[in-house]
Amino acid sequence: MKKKHIKWIAVIAWMILIFVFSNMPGDASDEKSKFVIYIFNALGLNLNSVFGNLADFVVRKCAHFTEYFIFYMLLYNAFKENFQWKKAILFSIVGVFLYASSDEFHQSFIPGRGPSFRDVMIDTSGGALAMVVIVIRQIQKNRAKKIKYIK
Repeated sequence: MKKKHIKWIAVIAWMILIFVFSNMPGDASDEKSKFVIYIFNALGLNLNSVFGNLADFVVRKCAHFTEYFIFYMLLYNAFKENFQWKKAILFSIVGVFLYASSDEFHQSFIPGRGPSFRDVMIDTSGGALAMVVIVIRQIQKNRAKKIKYIK
C-alpha cells in the first residue's frame, strides 16, 4: 500500500473516531468527562479545585481543541502528498472547519447533545494552532535552506 493511502486512511480513521465520540448520548459523554477528571485527580491534579464547577466544561472543550488539532495535522500530512505546502495548509483548515460544522449538525440528532457554533470555533482553533505550528516550522526550514545556500 502506498504511503499516501495510509495517510488518508489515518484521516478517515480519525474522522470516524470523532464521529463515534459525537454519537454518544449526553449522559455517556458526561461520564467520559468525569472519568478524565478522575484520572487527573489520581495523578495529583484536582481539576475541580482549579476550575471549580467549570472543570467538566474545560475538559470537554480541551478535548474538542485537541481532537481537531490532531485532525488538522493528519489532513495536512495527507494533503501535502499532492499539493504544495501553502495549498495543503489552506485545504486542511477548510477541512477542519467543514468537518467541525458537520459534526455539530450531527450532534443535533443525538439525545442530550446539541449543535454549538462555539464548539465549531473551538475545533477550528485547534486546527488553527496546528496550522501555526506547521507554518512556523516551514519558515524555519526555508530560512535554514537559505543560510545553507549562502554559505
